[in-house]
Formats: sequence, structure tokens, C-alpha cells
Amino acid sequence: MNDVVILGGGPAGLMAGIVAAKSGARVLILEKMREPLRKLKITGKGRCNLTNTADLRAFLAEIGPQPNFLKPTFHRFFNNDLIAFFQEIGVQTVVERGGRVFPESNSAVDVATRLLAHAKTCGVVIKDDSRIKRIIEENGQITGVELATGAIIHGKAFVLATGGSSYPATGSSGDGYALARRLGHRVTPIRPALVGVETEGESARNLQGLSLINTRVNVWLEGRKVGDEFGELLFTHFGLSGPIILTLSRRYNDALQEGKEVVFSIDLKPALDDQKLDQRLRRDLDENGKMKLANLFKQWLPSKSIPEFFRLLELDGNKWANQVSADERKKIRMLMKDFRFRVTALRPFSEAIITAGGISLEQIHSKTLGSRLYPNLFFAGEVLDLDANTGGYNLQIAFSTGVMAGEQAARSAAGGSVAKWAMVNDQPAEGQSGAHSEGRFDPN
Repeated sequence: MNDVVILGGGPAGLMAGIVAAKSGARVLILEKMREPLRKLKITGKGRCNLTNTADLRAFLAEIGPQPNFLKPTFHRFFNNDLIAFFQEIGVQTVVERGGRVFPESNSAVDVATRLLAHAKTCGVVIKDDSRIKRIIEENGQITGVELATGAIIHGKAFVLATGGSSYPATGSSGDGYALARRLGHRVTPIRPALVGVETEGESARNLQGLSLINTRVNVWLEGRKVGDEFGELLFTHFGLSGPIILTLSRRYNDALQEGKEVVFSIDLKPALDDQKLDQRLRRDLDENGKMKLANLFKQWLPSKSIPEFFRLLELDGNKWANQVSADERKKIRMLMKDFRFRVTALRPFSEAIITAGGISLEQIHSKTLGSRLYPNLFFAGEVLDLDANTGGYNLQIAFSTGVMAGEQAARSAAGGSVAKWAMVNDQPAEGQSGAHSEGRFDPN
């Protein structure tokens, strides 16, 4: 008989397995693909941004929709704990811009290899090519899972860590949502997050391949400015991508899903206000009166963008600088400060870094990550209705929830006292219903 059965061999599932095994449990991980950690191997463009050094308050600010739900989990296992864990298994780390933590080897494959080897050293058994057909419930308890082959796997406690729907080719195809629904758990609508956006018109396609750094994007929602982001972006054949676009796509995901008008306005000269930019344009035009406009524009913008600017402004690049009228100068300035792209759609799950939405937190104990419906069922990773910005935050959520779920599943398998304690003492996150208590619980 397995003590703990974990559904999913991603970062959350592997970490849950390691912790449960170290707690003395007999652990079996069921992974539907032929090898675990396939998605981890491609994270961070193959470099694997493990976590971020931000303090708890700043870290939670990068997470939605209910970041406070994670406070007990992060108090149990946070960024410094994760860095120490990886150092113990032979993965040295470095801190880069923005507090992003990467393996010193710059290799996500190295991280996956060492994590998998450590799990096996701890005694975790991994059964790959094991697609889950259903979770078996009897008398209010989870007793086993049925595989697609018809085989029944029994256990004392279970962790659902099947991932989200992003990058489905790696195994994250949303299976866990259907499994949870059949057990009565609510699932908030899922949608791609941290993904590129499709835009109206020809401009993005005409500029594809052009990358801009130190650029500000202002966001207009239904004609009203609602936010901005500063950093790097990329023009593509479909629209816009790059770090700040991924962040904005997550922030305004719901508005786009609801069909609201979302416009990303690129400020190509964020260091200059309108007045200073106009002064510079006027000076350059005056000082280079006998220079052709196409050559003068090279002092202002990347060469790749100049033909598109001329097209939009209906300007002739062979025109002399001293022939530019005040009205034309104004149009140049306005386009530099307000280069608009109406967003028409998000790119698909196959290109999304993470999934927004998931299993509702209202039916999960925040202090144990246990189900409020079944005392021996726990959750971890992207399958939960939690998501975060880029920067290492999402992987930290996966590893931390894996630690909490694995630890509590092992305790449940050993006697079931954890779930009983949680039913009485669990403090729900903001916006959740449930009992309130000042009861304390030491997970160590």
C-alpha cells in the first residue's frame, strides 16, 4: 500500500514527493508523460529562473488573485529555503537583475536532473506513462486512482499536482481541472497568462524582430489610462511580446477576455516629456537642415522602425530636414510618445508561460493545502487558482506548495490528524468562507 500518491511529476509533484518521503512515507508519483519535469527543462528560456530574492511583502505583490492564501505556505518554505535546498543537492545559484535567482550552470536541464536524482535517492518511486482516468472516492475519502489502462492505484493520501494548461506538449494539458470537478471542487475559468498579444493593423508585423529596451508601455482600457510598465518588448508577426508585454497580458487578461478595448501605447522616448522632446526635434531639424529626413531619423529611432514611421506619418524620407513643417514635427513627436497598438487577442495556451485560473481556493485549507471536501486530498502547483508575474515567482509557488502538500499528505497518511486539525483551526484567505480561529500549528 502506498502512503502518498502524487498525481503529476512536475516541480510541485517532485518536491511534494521528496518531502513526503523524507517524512517516512512510501511515495508513488504518477506522471502521464514518458519523463517527468519536461516543462521545467524549458523554463526561463532554458535557464530556469528558480525564485526571486524579494521579501515576503514584495513577493506577494507579484501574485494573484489571492496572494495572502500563500502566507502559511511561504512561512513554511520560502526563497532562502529553496536556495539552500538546491545548494544541498548540488545546484549552486546566482542572483541577477531584479533579484532573479538562476542556477550557476544556466541550465534548466541540470536543475531537473539533480531534482529527479534526489527524489529517487529519497526513495520516491516514479511511474511514468501513467495517465489518470479518475480519482476514486469512497465514503468521503479518496481511496485510489484509476489509470487509463484500467489499473487501480491505492493510497492513504493523495496530492493533485498535475499542472495547468500552458505548454500542453510538455504534459500540462489541464487534466487536473476535470479530475477536481468530478470530485465536486470548483474551478475558476482558466486562460493563458504571461503570453504575447495579437494586435490590430500591420505595424507589429512590419516591425517583427525588432526588440526595444528601456521602453514604457502605457495601457488604455476603454479609453482611460489605467497603468504602465517599463522595460523590454519585442515586435512579432502576430503583435507584441517580450517581458513587459507578458506582464501586462496577465494584468489585463480579464479585460481582454471580457471583450473590452485594450490599447498598448508605446512611449519610445520615456526619458523625455513632450516639451523636451519637441525641443530636441526642433534643434536637430534646425542644425541638420540639409540632411535628408531618413538619415536624421537614424539619430532618433532604430533603423528597422524608420520605414514604418514614414508609412504611418506619410512622410518622404528624401525630404530635407529644413522642409519639415511644424505640423509634421508635432506628428513625429506624438507618434514617438504614443505609438498605439489595439490588442485583439491573447496568444494560445501553447505559447503561455503559465495558466491563470484553476481550482478554487475557497475549498482548500490555506494552512495545509488540503481539500475541504476530502480529508486526505491535497493540492500543489499551477493547478491552483494562483499565478504570478515573471521573475521566479511562479516556480517558487510550485516548490513551496509542493513542500506543504507533501508534508501534510505524509502526516495525513500516518494518522489523519492534520486534516482534522485544519477543519477546526484553518484561517481562510481574504474573500474565503470558513471557520476563523487563532489556533497555531507547527508544521515542523
